[in-house]
Amino acid sequence: MSGQHHQLKPVNARPIRTPAELVETGLVAAEDLAGIDAVAERYAIAISPAMAALIDRNDPNDPIARQFVPAAAELKVTSEEREDPIGDLAHSPVEGIVHRYPDRVLLKAAHVCPTYCRFCFRREMVGPQGLGTLSPEAMTEAFAYIAGHPEIWEVILTGGEPLMLSPRRLGEIMQRLAAIDHVKIVRFHTRVPVVEPERIDEVLIAALKASGKVAYVALHANHPRELTPAARAACARLVDAGIVMISQSVLLKGVNGNPDTLAALMSAFVETRVKPYYLHHPDLAPGTSHFRLTIEEGRTLVAGLRGRISGLCQPSYMLDIPGGHGKAMIGPDAIRQVDTGCYMVSDFKSGGHAYPPSD
Repeated sequence: MSGQHHQLKPVNARPIRTPAELVETGLVAAEDLAGIDAVAERYAIAISPAMAALIDRNDPNDPIARQFVPAAAELKVTSEEREDPIGDLAHSPVEGIVHRYPDRVLLKAAHVCPTYCRFCFRREMVGPQGLGTLSPEAMTEAFAYIAGHPEIWEVILTGGEPLMLSPRRLGEIMQRLAAIDHVKIVRFHTRVPVVEPERIDEVLIAALKASGKVAYVALHANHPRELTPAARAACARLVDAGIVMISQSVLLKGVNGNPDTLAALMSAFVETRVKPYYLHHPDLAPGTSHFRLTIEEGRTLVAGLRGRISGLCQPSYMLDIPGGHGKAMIGPDAIRQVDTGCYMVSDFKSGGHAYPPSD
């Protein structure tokens, strides 16, 4: 984000979707328009009114803007980056299904979002020119796959943004899951309670619960400012309706890659009755190198959370292994073996202690 425009359009009227609108609302300087046009030719742009209103136009390093406002840096693709960084396609037996782990599948019913994150690991698949919404025929094949695999205990609706589907369509999906007895858990991966909190109403909540299964909502937020009063109220509506909420965040340079912000984010989740779950190391998506810290930097940050904030606030620091090999925990090593039956344990102040004690 840079520069100002003399006559700014209101930021709370409708989503911002084009480079020209980014200039008109003061989120991009006019002289940067050509570069942003080039980004828009490849990657989808949308910023919801709630997120546009959060951006501090006087801060060139605003962490909300960094997540959602396109930048010319996205055109730089490094050698290690790949279009499908976590190998979804390698584990997709039928369209819309990713079956990487034995007991759970992803159901990607839609590939559109109300707000497009600039670091998205599925950025080649989402948006108006992405994979689109599953056709009725593809949806039927996806449900046949789930029904035909009794080892599937959990179905995770992701995308794209599953809560972009209408409550009617979500309700239909939940009713179809209700008929599959071996599915016990339905999880929704979403940004909607943060980016469009007004969507979380009684009708949508009823649709999320229509399967009769245990429902979890995994909320994606990366900065404590995203948890506005409206977002917290939306989460309260979900939790009060009996839906369990967990968090997922991405560790991002310039957004939450410092101890104070990361601690504040995790504490804000807990205050909102959202249990911190995963903190993802950024995936190797094209044009996202400007967001990535090193794994050692990430380990140091996560280690700094121990002792600083409550155990309720501790996420698991995770890496999705490129190529589709699943997740690995890459948190700090607090204990190491130094001799047979003897260990050295690090406390939250980086002090070393023998276990068992020698005296």
